[in-house]
Amino acid sequence: MAPSPVTVTRLAAPLEVSVRESRPDDVAEIHRIYAFAVTNGTGTFEESPPSPDEMAARRQGILERSLPFLVAEYRGAVVGYAYAGPFRPRSAYRYTLEDSVYVAPEVRGLGVGRTLLRELAARCTALGYKQIVAVIGDSANAASIHSHRAAGYEHIGTLKNVGLKFGQWLDSVYMQRTLGEGDDGEA
Repeated sequence: MAPSPVTVTRLAAPLEVSVRESRPDDVAEIHRIYAFAVTNGTGTFEESPPSPDEMAARRQGILERSLPFLVAEYRGAVVGYAYAGPFRPRSAYRYTLEDSVYVAPEVRGLGVGRTLLRELAARCTALGYKQIVAVIGDSANAASIHSHRAAGYEHIGTLKNVGLKFGQWLDSVYMQRTLGEGDDGEA
């Protein structure tokens, strides 16, 4: 059984977390973190939280592609997670990934997302990928935009009013980071 959520007295960022590969017993906390994001925020355009079984299946799908699905721990509790999945299904995109990163509400703003994104990029680079893209829900999502920028991503563009959640039209912000040698030269 996973530890219960940690209580964090407001500390100065960054919070020192350890990052590791996720395990099946992390799914309950991954689900808790994502369900909170779905029901309380606009960073994801998913409108109903998936079940824990669906979250386990999504995690397994990432791992079956030999891609990283990471968790951040603080004092033995999972306080965030990040993973990389295919950016698009066509074969020409095979060296480009899309990230997903979510942080527990009790530790937001303490650098957990940035730490996860940096480790995710390092692991994707080691696997030979060339680009990683973030599709961030809501252009007002300053925390995610800041975390991505601090982890080496640059703003590429914004799709205006492409999602409807909580009765409001929302933008999608695209950010991108080159991995390793990136796209320099021919393949």
